[in-house]
Amino acid sequence: MSATGPAAIAVPASRPAMSVFERFLTVWVLLCIVAGILLGQLAPGVFQAIGSATVAQVNLPVAALIWLMIVPMLLKIDLGSLRQVGAHWRGILATVGVNWLVKPFSMALLGWLFIGWLFRPWLPADQVDSYIAGLILLAAAPCTAMVFVWSNLLDGEPNFTLSQVALNDLIMVVAFAPIVALLLGLSSITVPWDTLLLSVMLYIVVPVIVAQLWRAAILRSGGEPALRRTLSTLGPVSLCALLLTLVLLFGLQGEQIVRQPVVILLLAVPILIQVYFNAGLAYWLNRRLGSAWCVAGPSALIGASNFFELAVAAAIALFGFQSGAALATVVGVLVEVPVLLSVVHIVRRSRGWYERGLA
Repeated sequence: MSATGPAAIAVPASRPAMSVFERFLTVWVLLCIVAGILLGQLAPGVFQAIGSATVAQVNLPVAALIWLMIVPMLLKIDLGSLRQVGAHWRGILATVGVNWLVKPFSMALLGWLFIGWLFRPWLPADQVDSYIAGLILLAAAPCTAMVFVWSNLLDGEPNFTLSQVALNDLIMVVAFAPIVALLLGLSSITVPWDTLLLSVMLYIVVPVIVAQLWRAAILRSGGEPALRRTLSTLGPVSLCALLLTLVLLFGLQGEQIVRQPVVILLLAVPILIQVYFNAGLAYWLNRRLGSAWCVAGPSALIGASNFFELAVAAAIALFGFQSGAALATVVGVLVEVPVLLSVVHIVRRSRGWYERGLA
């Protein structure tokens, strides 16, 4: 998950455990689905009013929640870590290749195959293209926050993780819109360029600038201890904003989901396949390039993860609250944590195999 947007504070020697919120994110998401559906049935007028609170194609309540999600994550990022990119060039090469040259395109291919063809008879005909669009948005940018958790769980090389996330964020600023536009165009989905560019500015460029200015101010006034305190305080705020956004989404999507609950299961299939495929590809490429295991592990997780907070925001901005695209991105939130935890387990169990290949 995003929770998944350049590098962070120094990583302590001891490996921090995932917070309760992070470890059970799937549970909270499921509870938000139920709460949203129930509240949407009980108070439809309230949700319709929130959904229509739009100015210049931007839903104001959602924009506020997305900023509460994204800015705390970007506050972890230290652009100065880009100086360390050359020290781990093999891992950087493998991860950037998977993140930007493989993952968006493999997800589009899986969307066309499963949603556009194999599963089409069981899906609402008027939402098929929108579901594919949501999957494309989900895979168009790599995670920037939870990857620090995955790296710690793998005893990963912290400097690699920080520099890789920093580089991905800079690439995202310039590459997200063209990749999304290209893949939506190939899917014969109309690309609202003005809304897409507005989303990039509102949910990528401006938050990155604000987070970097805020980070610099915190470090000047209180140093790293102050930054750690701020991040600790804002972490739950970010996740609560994500969960509240999901309540709003499912409040507006509830009737459709109740009618066709199998849609969520079908949307999960291409997401699961692309996570395992891209994690495995990044892991194998690192082994072929001779990267240390402590670099290959985080690389596999970064290669497979999605910046789902950005995907949710972009889907709502481009296609609306009640679109299939918004629903598809939320399914990504639902499955990401348990699936990536399983990838962590696989990478740790395969360490002997990996290191024998380096001998």
